[in-house]
Amino acid sequence: MNFSELDLPYEVQQGVEKSGFSACTPVQEAVIPRALRGEDIAAQAQTGTGKTAAFLISLFSRMTRNPVVDCAGSPQALIIAPTRELADQIFHEAERLGQFTGFRFLAVYGGVDYQKQMDTLRSGVDVLIGTPGRLIDYFKQHVYNLKKTQYLIIDEADRMFDMGFIDDLRYLIKKMPPYTKRQSMLFSATLSYRVMELAYEHMNLPEKISITPETLTVERVEQVLYHVGKHEKIPLLLGIMKKEEPARALIFVNTRRAADMVVERLNRNGWKTAAITGDIIQKKRLRLLADFKEGQLPVLVATDVASRGIHVEGVTHVFNYDLPQDVEDYVHRIGRTGRAGASGKAVSLADEEYVYSLEDIEKYIGQKIPVEWADETMYVREIRRTAEEKQRSERERLAAPRRPERPKGRVPARQGQSRQR
Repeated sequence: MNFSELDLPYEVQQGVEKSGFSACTPVQEAVIPRALRGEDIAAQAQTGTGKTAAFLISLFSRMTRNPVVDCAGSPQALIIAPTRELADQIFHEAERLGQFTGFRFLAVYGGVDYQKQMDTLRSGVDVLIGTPGRLIDYFKQHVYNLKKTQYLIIDEADRMFDMGFIDDLRYLIKKMPPYTKRQSMLFSATLSYRVMELAYEHMNLPEKISITPETLTVERVEQVLYHVGKHEKIPLLLGIMKKEEPARALIFVNTRRAADMVVERLNRNGWKTAAITGDIIQKKRLRLLADFKEGQLPVLVATDVASRGIHVEGVTHVFNYDLPQDVEDYVHRIGRTGRAGASGKAVSLADEEYVYSLEDIEKYIGQKIPVEWADETMYVREIRRTAEEKQRSERERLAAPRRPERPKGRVPARQGQSRQR
């Protein structure tokens, strides 16, 4: 199905065409017609399926055809996301798809200018996007209200549970009009019992839609695996990258220490590389993501935890420098390439430390990952640090300021909450 076949308002159709969309992805074809009829939706769809465009196009079409004169301090639509990165990604896609609608968009989350977000929200917005903590913060300060909000979208609902946000999510939903007086859409990588329980509790007989993630992954992504010794992984990675010449690559590792090591050695050998790990400040994180999206940074190294919520179009290659220990992480990792109908390639390096998870991964995705054997020409002799450089690096590390320790007796915040506020 093409977007031109859908009954979209002219302003929305313009945004779709300007964004370069023509054919619908499976989730878009399943969601948009139902949403345009005003039905509530509970859809299983992972990142890369076009789900964000599916709910934004549906939302803008409904808002355009059902204009509200005065929302009295309420946004017309509330979109709740579990992470700052996902909220930011939704915001930018909303600006792109909704550029001809005249709607006002705002994303609120921690780590950026608190007062600026508050002032913009107080002045009034049509579509409010945010993480649970920051949304509740501003709500309790009466910066906005939800009394007349007509549309609710919950993205990555399963991760709301995983990150401990379910109570915050229910708090916000209960401040909205009852489900019979609003349209609600929920998206999740899995429609588990607890996710569907949430849907049936707070939505109006939602239409259940399932797009199987494993099938999509196998169809769109070329997968290959190399067995390699731990100490030969960097020379082999350099050789594979030289052969593949990736335009935009994500490299996944299992630890922060591995991330730092891979970045240092790739940079030394001619690949402009940076890492996103859990300890970097938000401004630097957003800057690195922006550079990666704009093509100024061709290679990004990340851990699974730090990479959650990263959604970048045009990733040509995913490299599993370390095989993940969780089988679902493998699907999430390689799903960063081959998105929205495009092709992509995933290359995995299986060493003696992490190869034990390979059997479970192959069982989970329902296929054997094709194995290629590297000959001697594939291993690139790398440029290594001199002894003097190693000593200087160690001095700099020891001299670097460290985070202050938490005062004794204080109870740590619930996991994920303080980081999102």
